[in-house]
Amino acid sequence: MKTKLYRQLAALCLTILLPLASASTAFAADVRIAVAANFTDTTRELIAAFGETTGLEAVASYGSTGKLYAQIDNGAPYDVFLAADSLRPELLEKNGQGVAGTRFTYARGKLALWSPVPGTFDDPKAWLESGEFARLAIANPKTAPYGFAAQEVLIKMGVWDALQDRLVRGDSIAQTFQFVATTNAQSGFVALSQVRAWDDKGGSLWLIPQADYSPINQQAILLTRSKNNDAAHQWLEFLRGDKARNIIESFGYETDH
Repeated sequence: MKTKLYRQLAALCLTILLPLASASTAFAADVRIAVAANFTDTTRELIAAFGETTGLEAVASYGSTGKLYAQIDNGAPYDVFLAADSLRPELLEKNGQGVAGTRFTYARGKLALWSPVPGTFDDPKAWLESGEFARLAIANPKTAPYGFAAQEVLIKMGVWDALQDRLVRGDSIAQTFQFVATTNAQSGFVALSQVRAWDDKGGSLWLIPQADYSPINQQAILLTRSKNNDAAHQWLEFLRGDKARNIIESFGYETDH
């Protein structure tokens, strides 16, 4: 059990501490993808399926949507951007850094309050309102769409201000998940897909009602610097296909059919 836990935590640490590690090898890949951290596990499976289907190699770098957007704006050599929102792809399209007509919603994310420890909360709303916990993890609302969604939930509940001294903010949703998985925070707002990818069963989970936060429409866009990259076009075409949709939905996302 401990060995499996250490493997899981090691994988999380690599995602958080080395978000750009794959960028160094990306130059040799057919398509280089900047991917929102919540979509890490899903992307790894998609890349494997893409390679089997097309024979092409895709390499991904993971991080918060806001930070990846800043890297792209500063000339990072990505071909495709898979954001966790629609705002940044829209901005890229408007400022000419994204190819018009290539932007689409590849997944719709779901927010969850989660702890790996069973019985952390039986009534999640009462637990949040009580404030009887030391730390609650959320992603940075300024750079991570899932963090912004969590902020919306807490504001709607009327506890955002009261919980400020108990909030620990992750740079990305991957780091936020690590805070909770290591029990450095009693619970946290994470992506449902991350919980689905976590091997251990049990714990405490509240799937937040969609009415409590703005839809997390995760959009993809082809970057202008790679408009003539056929492999990048094939990746986006693959992402729209049934095989990719089945993988995406298996991780707890919704897709447009």
